Amino acid sequence: MLRPLGDHILVKPGEAEEVSRGGIVLPDTAQKKPREGEVLAVGSGRLLDSGQRAPMEVSVGDVVVYAQYGGTEVTVDGEDYVILDEGSVLAINPDAKKPAVKKAKK
Repeated sequence: MLRPLGDHILVKPGEAEEVSRGGIVLPDTAQKKPREGEVLAVGSGRLLDSGQRAPMEVSVGDVVVYAQYGGTEVTVDGEDYVILDEGSVLAINPDAKKPAVKKAKK
C-alpha cells in the first residue's frame, strides 16, 4: 500500500457509470470520470512555517468529492488509485455508503 506524504491523500475512486439513466450502455470514452472515492491513507499534514504540522481534515474511511482533474492517477498491483493534495478535496460525503467491515468472531 502506498503511504502519502505531507498533505496528500490516497483515494480509491468510485466506479464510472457504464449505463446511462435511459439504459444505454456507454463506451469507455463516453463515461464520466469518477470524482468521488474512499480515502485509504492520509499523510502527516502540511508543514507550517513554524515547523508544526497542520492536522488533516479528512481521515481514512471518509468518502470525498474531489476536483475533476485534481491529483495523480496511479496503478499498483492492478488497482487504480488517485493521489490528491488535501486542497483538491471539495467535500466529504457523510451519507455515502462505506464498504461493510467484517467483524471478527469471538
